[in-house]
Amino acid sequence: MEELVEPKAVAVIVTGRVQGVGYRAWVVRSAARLGLNGWVRNEHDGSVSALLDGPPEQVDALLEAMKSGPVAARVDRLTALPAAGAPVPGFTVRHPEN
Repeated sequence: MEELVEPKAVAVIVTGRVQGVGYRAWVVRSAARLGLNGWVRNEHDGSVSALLDGPPEQVDALLEAMKSGPVAARVDRLTALPAAGAPVPGFTVRHPEN
């Protein structure tokens, strides 16, 4: 009998050199590969925020990978807090909120 795993959702803020280096596109590809739902976006202050939602092991794997990101990125800090799950399936890039 297969065990039902509760999804895990986290809100993430990443600071450092994470804009203009392909970080968002890398997160989208990585999340899709792991079967996660959610979104990622650049923020006006130079950070990147994201909502990750899915099986806990996959969410944790992406959080760990996001600490370094793609080759051109430099992550100074990653903060992840529990959040409400993604409202729609899939993983997208969002535009910064005004």
